[in-house]
Amino acid sequence: MNIQIRPSAIIRQNYNVISNLCRKTGEPVFLTKNGKGDLVVMDIDVYNERERRMEIREKLVEAEELRLTGVRDIPAETVCGRLQALLTGTRTKAGGHSYVSD
Repeated sequence: MNIQIRPSAIIRQNYNVISNLCRKTGEPVFLTKNGKGDLVVMDIDVYNERERRMEIREKLVEAEELRLTGVRDIPAETVCGRLQALLTGTRTKAGGHSYVSD
């Protein structure tokens, strides 16, 4: 990741430049105010994808914690259906049950 750091005044003066930089690189731009970190600006699609990945990771950690505490395994078909629902935001059927992300 190539970290972009800019003073906060640049967002007011050059919004389109910052917007295009975020879209082109897919990386966030860190804005400073009085020489200290203040804001992070990033492309909305990149942000949404990061949020979706974090949600999936949280679900995987939760499943691993359940596994470690001895909770019965979930069939692979069910897991695949739930992950697909998370990725696509749609309902899927696995084993005769509908699953939607929580």
